[in-house]
Amino acid sequence: MNQRQHFEQLYQSSPDPWAVQTAWYERRKRQVLLGSLPREQYRYGFEPGCGNGETTMALLERCDQLVAADFAESAVLLCNARIQREDRRQLHLQKLQLPQEWPDVPPGGFDLVVVSELAYYLDDEDLAVFSERCLTSLAPGGHWLMCHWRHKAPDLLQNAETVHAQIGASAALQTVVDHRETDFLLEVWERL
Repeated sequence: MNQRQHFEQLYQSSPDPWAVQTAWYERRKRQVLLGSLPREQYRYGFEPGCGNGETTMALLERCDQLVAADFAESAVLLCNARIQREDRRQLHLQKLQLPQEWPDVPPGGFDLVVVSELAYYLDDEDLAVFSERCLTSLAPGGHWLMCHWRHKAPDLLQNAETVHAQIGASAALQTVVDHRETDFLLEVWERL
C-alpha cells in the first residue's frame, strides 16, 4: 500500500484519524503553532497536508489568501465541507500529489508556508524535492513554519529532528522561532 492509499484508508475509517479536533495535544499544539507565527497577518499562505482542515480554519483568520492542499481526496472533501461560505473566496483548496504536483505560486511568492506533521512521511528523494519547492515558493522575508511530533510511529519515514535539521541547514533561511518539547518540535524560519 502506498502513502496516498494509506491516508485515504485512514480518512475513510475516521473523519478525524488523529483526533485533531478533540485531543488536548492537538488543540494545544495548534495554539502554540498559531502563537509562533511572527506576524499577525499574511497576504499569501500555503498549507501542504491540510488534512481535515482543523489548522486550515485557523489559518484563514491569519491569511488574506490561503492555498491548502492534500493528496488524500477524502481529506480534501472533509476540509471542503468545513469551509464557511464567507471563507470560500480566500481559500484555494486543492488535491495535489505533493511534492510532484505543486500549486500556482502567487507573484513574489508565499509569505507563509505551514508544514505540520507532514514532512516526515516523505522519503529522502521526495523530502529533497518538497524542501526545494517550499523554499523557492517562499517570498523573501516570508516565514516557513514546520511542526512535527517527536515520537516514533510505524508509518513515519523520517524523524522530526532529521527533517528540521535539513531545512534549517539552508543558507537562505534564518531561524526566528525554535520551540522544542518532549512531544513536538516547532521551528519558524525567515527567507533571507
